[in-house]
Amino acid sequence: MKALCSLALPAFLFLTACGPDAPTEPNVLFILADDLGYHDLSVTGSDYYETPHLDALANAGIQFTSAYTTSRVCSPARASIMTGQYTARHGITDWIGAPTGEAWRKYGRHNKLLPPDYPHNLDTVHHTMAEAFGDAGYQTFFAGKWHLGDETSRPEDHGFAINKGGYSSGSPRGGYFSPWENPVLSNTTPGENLSMRLAQETTDFIAGIDRSKPFFAMLSFYAVHGPIQTTEEKWRKYRQKAVEQGVADSGFGMERRLPVRLHQDNPVYAGLVEQMDDAVGLVLNQLEALGLDENTIVVFTSDHGGVASGDAFSTSNAPLRGGKGYQWEGGLRVPLFLRYPRGIEATQQSKVPITGADIYPSLLSLAGIPATTRQLMDGRDLVANIDEGIAPDRPLFWHYPHYGNQGGDPSSVIRRDNYKLIHYHEDGKDELYDLYKDREERLNVAAQFPDLVSAMRTELLTWLESVGARFPEKDPIYDPVKAAGVAHFRRDTLKPRLELQRKNMLEDDYLPNADWWGSGK
Repeated sequence: MKALCSLALPAFLFLTACGPDAPTEPNVLFILADDLGYHDLSVTGSDYYETPHLDALANAGIQFTSAYTTSRVCSPARASIMTGQYTARHGITDWIGAPTGEAWRKYGRHNKLLPPDYPHNLDTVHHTMAEAFGDAGYQTFFAGKWHLGDETSRPEDHGFAINKGGYSSGSPRGGYFSPWENPVLSNTTPGENLSMRLAQETTDFIAGIDRSKPFFAMLSFYAVHGPIQTTEEKWRKYRQKAVEQGVADSGFGMERRLPVRLHQDNPVYAGLVEQMDDAVGLVLNQLEALGLDENTIVVFTSDHGGVASGDAFSTSNAPLRGGKGYQWEGGLRVPLFLRYPRGIEATQQSKVPITGADIYPSLLSLAGIPATTRQLMDGRDLVANIDEGIAPDRPLFWHYPHYGNQGGDPSSVIRRDNYKLIHYHEDGKDELYDLYKDREERLNVAAQFPDLVSAMRTELLTWLESVGARFPEKDPIYDPVKAAGVAHFRRDTLKPRLELQRKNMLEDDYLPNADWWGSGK
């Protein structure tokens, strides 16, 4: 394997790594959060959630301030991370388990389109990131959420030698406190927290490895996916904090299809976020205790934006628009930090746009592993661009021909330079936003730049056709009267109900159930 210090990498990455005794093979720890929004961390702008361990990680390395997921929902984004491909190419375009075609009607949402089918397993034809590291002699380990297939498509079927907790489920069945319902993660201690257990499994793996070989460990939290749960202690801490900061009279506004949360003032969700941060701290502290931190690449990101609508209506991504499931920045922008090695004195920030598909080739490059020829990738190795802050001349693509559960529309997206075009499949209309001037995506400038819209739309649709993208079809029995009834319910019944739930959660005598989900507190 090529020596790490011989790589043509940004100088600031090696302030402490390239001494005479530097190892030639770095370890890799990849931490993936679920449903965590870009602004759900203190270091990325939250004044409500407290995340000291992730803040420290960000401040000891590089923060990518224009980092994106490849999909607004989980399974497609995770498939892109593992394969280095955009969703339209690998074909998993919705969360695995979502109905398609006429089966979509069972949800009773009365939409104009019927979503297309998609693969329900990550195809073993892909040579995944874990397999590439395994081929290079790395010990591979996975803990947490997988959601890329059933018993024939689990982590161990895609390059991970050890799997703790990863199977077909996209949510923490049984909740965040033991006993949970996970066929590949045993229950040992009543009330044990799931995030801490996954972190402990990861630290146990790191402590027990063969030190003569490097490791690639992926800690993929179920947090902060719903159902949102925390301890009474953490809830009370954040309930008090919300009161001290001042609770707004109204907590929800209306987006195009669903209510959307306006403020970060959910004390249960805040506790869930902090618990995940505690778990991150457990693993990072283990690296330091074992003397492995200065030779371990640590990456942290989220699979997509935070849940502002649908699901648990957990957080606000403001000032970014929307959230999980949405085509706007709140659904696509994610935190992404890279630390290697420990000892970087000051925070580095990179405005280079990077997506989940770029992580695979970039980590191979950082580890000194030759680019694999066994996997076609859309992602780029961006290591050479980090120091200069120069974005590669390329478009970014997204394709989500579904409605989902959070209120977003079937649409495809292209970003080129500072412009982002959203093409809607219901009516063929386009929105164009200048992200440098309007990160909130409130001013659609499509009418001002018709030539640019035409060029970007053509580039987008041509690329989608080239990779065999699937598209939704019109529902022949669409009923606009029934659709209007759904919209009326969401505005006049669901939104007031959510307001009451929010106020109840902030009451001093709030009690979600008899024993705080079995947390023991």
